[in-house]
Amino acid sequence: MMNGLRISGWGTALPERTVTNADLAKRLDTTEEWIVERTGIRERRIGGTTSGLATEAGARAIQRAGLQPEDIDLVILATTTPDKTVPASAPSVQHALGLTCGAFDLNAACSGFVYGLVVAQGMLRTGLKRILLIGSETLSRITDWEDRSTSILFADGAGAIVVEATDGDGILGWDLRADGGNLSALYSDVGGTFQMQGREVYRRAVHAMVESSQHAMNEAGVRPEDIKLLVPHQANLRIITTSGRRIGIPLERTALVLQKTGNASAASIPLALESALDGDRLAPGDLVLFSGYGAGMTAASAVVRW
Repeated sequence: MMNGLRISGWGTALPERTVTNADLAKRLDTTEEWIVERTGIRERRIGGTTSGLATEAGARAIQRAGLQPEDIDLVILATTTPDKTVPASAPSVQHALGLTCGAFDLNAACSGFVYGLVVAQGMLRTGLKRILLIGSETLSRITDWEDRSTSILFADGAGAIVVEATDGDGILGWDLRADGGNLSALYSDVGGTFQMQGREVYRRAVHAMVESSQHAMNEAGVRPEDIKLLVPHQANLRIITTSGRRIGIPLERTALVLQKTGNASAASIPLALESALDGDRLAPGDLVLFSGYGAGMTAASAVVRW
């Protein structure tokens, strides 16, 4: 039985349509400068379907890993925006990719990708060899585009990784948490749109990301200075900056992509990871800290050796 995991392939997918801050400023009581100052976001991608984007990202991850469809043992799709209430979107992705394995959705909001990574390691330890983990969202479908507080944030996109069982290191330390008592800070009812208490979300997001990251690092027996790269949920640059400072990881060692993608929930961490890998910011043996936080309120962190 192999107890470790490695990320052997990755891929992303973004819709063609770009909505800039200038586009939003034309119809909302806001300006480009105000949005950048408050969020760090300059543009976001809108369009597509959750399963369609997931399929595109998943295909690229499988190809980069040098694998064939029959090599994948399981699909985990982290999403808050499935294409249908029933069934889950993961089986559609499985079919579109020509896979013959099990497939299920996982909803932990913006923490979903890290939740999925921890679940994937557990499944690999049962004897599976390779798992396709995808974060895919079409948040534009549940966004009120006349609401300035939320429409400047949310976007669509997907990111995927292939994780394989190995004899080496797996997740060195991890933390999963949720606080259902604060569900009202950020939610969307069935058939509704996002409702958000912005200041409360900011306060709780910083607190959750810091505590979760510190717990994962303590479990791994590492210090902030040992982390080569922090890959956080891409919700808001101020949250990332403040949290990183309190954790002890500066912005220079943080993967950022939100300026071009906005907040794509469960897709944001793999989108940021691919951007960092394209920039040659990781080498074998480096330690990576993944950290997400979101509606629920959920939080999740994991320390992985690259």
